[in-house]
Amino acid sequence: MSEVDALDIVQSAIWTILVAAGPAVAAAMLIGILIALFQALTQVQEVTLTFIPKILAVLGVAALTGSFMGGQILAFTEQVYGRISTGF
Repeated sequence: MSEVDALDIVQSAIWTILVAAGPAVAAAMLIGILIALFQALTQVQEVTLTFIPKILAVLGVAALTGSFMGGQILAFTEQVYGRISTGF
């Protein structure tokens, strides 16, 4: 395996992680911005107000997009195993 092959696998792995985790991270960011705006407007500084909605949003998005995430990870795994079986 050459350096180019290793870098290609690492690049594919990073891209797979970004694509698979993207929906959950985007939901957490959106909820976080909305809660921060709510807290700034109302001056309510409750600690649990920031964590519980984010956790519920991430769990909900993960439940809805779980098959998409699994498909991305499966495609990456098949790509890596295919490269191993052909000797890169």
